[in-house]
Amino acid sequence: MASPAVTRFAPSPTGRLHVGNIRTALHNWLWARKTGGRFLLRLDDTDAERSTEAFAESIRGDLAWLGLHPDGSVRQSERFDLYEAAFARLKAAGRVYPAYETAQELDLRRKVLAGRGLPPVYDRAALNLTDVQRAELEASGVAPHWRFKLDHDEPIVWDDLIRGPQKLDPSLMSDPVVRRADGTWLYMLPSVIDDIDMGVTTVVRGEDHVTNTGLQLQMFSALGATPPAFAHEALLTGAEGKLSKRLGSLGVDAFRVAGVESVTILALLARIGTSDPVVAVASPEPLVEGFDFARFGRAPARFDEAELVALNAKTLHLISFEQVADRLPTGMTAAGWDAIRANIATLAEAADWWAVVTGPVVAPELDEADRAFVSRAAEIAEGLDWAEPWPALTGALKAETGRKGRALFLPLRLALTGREHGPDMAALLPLIGREEAIRRLRG
Repeated sequence: MASPAVTRFAPSPTGRLHVGNIRTALHNWLWARKTGGRFLLRLDDTDAERSTEAFAESIRGDLAWLGLHPDGSVRQSERFDLYEAAFARLKAAGRVYPAYETAQELDLRRKVLAGRGLPPVYDRAALNLTDVQRAELEASGVAPHWRFKLDHDEPIVWDDLIRGPQKLDPSLMSDPVVRRADGTWLYMLPSVIDDIDMGVTTVVRGEDHVTNTGLQLQMFSALGATPPAFAHEALLTGAEGKLSKRLGSLGVDAFRVAGVESVTILALLARIGTSDPVVAVASPEPLVEGFDFARFGRAPARFDEAELVALNAKTLHLISFEQVADRLPTGMTAAGWDAIRANIATLAEAADWWAVVTGPVVAPELDEADRAFVSRAAEIAEGLDWAEPWPALTGALKAETGRKGRALFLPLRLALTGREHGPDMAALLPLIGREEAIRRLRG
């Protein structure tokens, strides 16, 4: 059994959560729950212009709806003193340095390198500036941005929980900018400082962060901290096999509108991209028990909305009345839910079938023979004890008329429900009740 893990989900409150964000949050939550650890929420809100309280609240609300309740929460905007202290340590150790190039100058250098067929790696020109040159630049109004100085002496290696052994050559990487000229922070360094301070032991994120991890591992080392374990999972793709722009707009709101259950979303996102089959579950517990990084593959994880819809129907077939009682039509009982849940793809459809139970229903016109048959059914129904009315009614009619199969059942279903297909009539007829059923059969 793995030691209790501390994981974190670190969205920026600059927009709503989309399906890729939800998957990342879920996998961090699952690992924390499986190991008996803690799942933390960190709001990366250092971008004051784009971050809003409304988005922060929507993120918390979406996580709550999904059942991914964090065990603690912090905001980067409230932790600047922590970043300043760590930055001062790095500065004193010579691991961060000021650079004065403009964005245009850096872009031109990259183009020159590309034209020569060389990687666009920063040449560390700022390290060659003298104190006098730096003072002159700053006196002329040029404020520096700050870069983290990578150690080129050793390769960067780690054993990724999904990708296995990883190795990066730091000499082929630019010293990352960690602080802008206006003093604001970029993502890389504050994230490391937070992971150290919050005691994060496992970081689960997309494979697009692999290079970032290499850079951040040196930051952990420079701050004298043991880095967390990293798991970089394959990115989501759309059903057509390539990255779908629609995935960036699919979020909790879209799923709610479509009538998708939160546990259905969890069931799909927990398993796609792994060697385990996607199966419907009534609660997250089986997903926690089965979560294993060794089951994750390297191929892109294919998200199919059609698969989600089909899975939602299977989910509803498993969910108990108690789990949905507060969202069912007024008056709907446990027996009603048991009767109709196998025939719905979304919970909203329960209201349609409950309306069939409570009436009124409009039955289609029957031909003369079927009309007589249904009238006779009404007479027989009057004499039934109604303990198990459907088998008693159909059994009596079959014995009397010789009808069987579709000829026996369809006219009765049409008269009683107005529909050709639907829930098992043996469960539905007791809910309709004797008097209403007889009235419908009489037409």
